[in-house]
Amino acid sequence: MDSRLCLFLILLLPVLSHAGTTLQDIAFDNQRPLPERVAAIREITGISADTPVERRLCIWDPNGRKGPVFMAANIQRARALRYGVKLEVVPYTSESVITEELKAGLCDAGLISGLRARLFNRYSGSVDAIGALPSAEHMRILLEVLAHPRSADKMVSGDYVVLGIAPAGAAYVFVNDKRINTLGKAAGKRVAVLDYDRTQSQMVAAIGATPVSTDLLTAPNKFNNGIVDVLPAPLAGYALMELHKGMEPDGGIIDYPLTQLTLQLIGRKDKFPNEVAQLIREEFYKSYDLIMARLRVEFQKVPERWWIDIPEQDKQAYEVMMQDARLVLREQGYYDPRMLTLQRKIRCKLEPSRAECTNGITRSRM
Repeated sequence: MDSRLCLFLILLLPVLSHAGTTLQDIAFDNQRPLPERVAAIREITGISADTPVERRLCIWDPNGRKGPVFMAANIQRARALRYGVKLEVVPYTSESVITEELKAGLCDAGLISGLRARLFNRYSGSVDAIGALPSAEHMRILLEVLAHPRSADKMVSGDYVVLGIAPAGAAYVFVNDKRINTLGKAAGKRVAVLDYDRTQSQMVAAIGATPVSTDLLTAPNKFNNGIVDVLPAPLAGYALMELHKGMEPDGGIIDYPLTQLTLQLIGRKDKFPNEVAQLIREEFYKSYDLIMARLRVEFQKVPERWWIDIPEQDKQAYEVMMQDARLVLREQGYYDPRMLTLQRKIRCKLEPSRAECTNGITRSRM
């Protein structure tokens, strides 16, 4: 992540008044230059390197201390101290442990997948909705909207606040047999699903396949060892998870993105007031291009031979299936309807000829 994220570390006190100006007035004024906003907040709060505050940041990285996500976060410690924050950065290989320790107050903030973030904020946790963002450009526009002060109120839910959302690239379907290139051909196959997400099991069962419960850490091994035939996974994880092992010799990757994934930094509201969190969210968005450039390096590690082309009519079938799934999951309270509406507006902005944009489909189908 961009080193400017160290500025998120002017963290941390309730809204204060100073000559009629509140912390919120300063933090939410994105027309001010960032250094000016930071300096003003420092003046009001009195935070300095001489009187540092302590915060514990828990980072999910499947590779632990040697992983790229943890190392990017850990290099902020020295910078943070200069801004008056003594930052403890702790790696976790288990998302479930982070979520429990965040709830228990043992972590002041946790960097987790957007799928898991839904447990803390249904609005931001619906960013990763299946099929809702067809491309990285759709994601960029959405993250720009979410980083704007006008979205600030939606970033708070209960005791938690969304401190930032970063792109993690698209997820695709990896198969051990390239003949599994349509929904119908997935019938009878074993499909990896997340153990904490019952809706995935329902969707897999609906197409006649067999859901196999797993988690983000063990799912790649189950695919590589032949325990599952089908694995939805981030393309950026191809090399890191050695997914070629599960595809050899006759498998591949269906050339149609299921969703655009995210990593989300979720903080405790008593440790990170939303006024300060606003600065963090803006800095996350400013790092979008840098993060995507790093992701593209990982995308390029996927050999062309693995891609499985599918007919246009099958792509349309996928689109209809995912649209119907979003509707069902919205009605079940899984996805936030406000987020689905926003995503539909972005799809129609970029592709106004889409059927959902031209045939009167509005709030009933998203």
